Amino acid sequence: MFPLGSVLLPGGIMPLHVFEPRYRQLVIDCLASDDAPPEFGVTLIERGWEVGGGDERATIGTVARMVDVQALPDGRYAVIAVGTRRLRVNAWLPDDPYPLADVDDWPDDDSDDPRLPARVDELRQRLDAVLSLAGRSGDSVDEVTTDEISPDPLLATYHLTGLAPIGPADRYRALCAPNPLTRLDLLAESLDDVEAMLRFRLG
Repeated sequence: MFPLGSVLLPGGIMPLHVFEPRYRQLVIDCLASDDAPPEFGVTLIERGWEVGGGDERATIGTVARMVDVQALPDGRYAVIAVGTRRLRVNAWLPDDPYPLADVDDWPDDDSDDPRLPARVDELRQRLDAVLSLAGRSGDSVDEVTTDEISPDPLLATYHLTGLAPIGPADRYRALCAPNPLTRLDLLAESLDDVEAMLRFRLG
């Protein structure tokens, strides 16, 4: 497991600079397995710091697959990982030699709900409008676009959440949603707050 101060969503890309000895060993162990792709779990640190341990960790996270690993001087690594699916932590185990947990995959309920594609389109338009508003208010959103979200409606709910200008707490709340429609409802609520703040700033 790799607890972090940010939320990795399925379909999201996460670059990592791995320098702590315990996480260097995690990379080595993941790459040593020939039976499966090199994967590890990512969870949000709810309280504490990424470096040094002693943190409080969330119980919902994402399986990250290493798609590029570069060895750097002094044993460090540059890793590009992609979120693949959700996980639920049943129990945290001793951090030896790095954070470990007993986990299960946690698929979304009702991922084939026929209402989902239309709701995704609705939220895509809403997010485009909020990003446009953010740009007018001076925020740097020039490279953020919803044009390349997945055609798969379930994965699109994660892509939209990842693109939204929201904080890690709201992003984590969306990750924990039991199904994709609830996730989009939570995203809509977060966008309400963001839009209200942006309109206040614009006067």
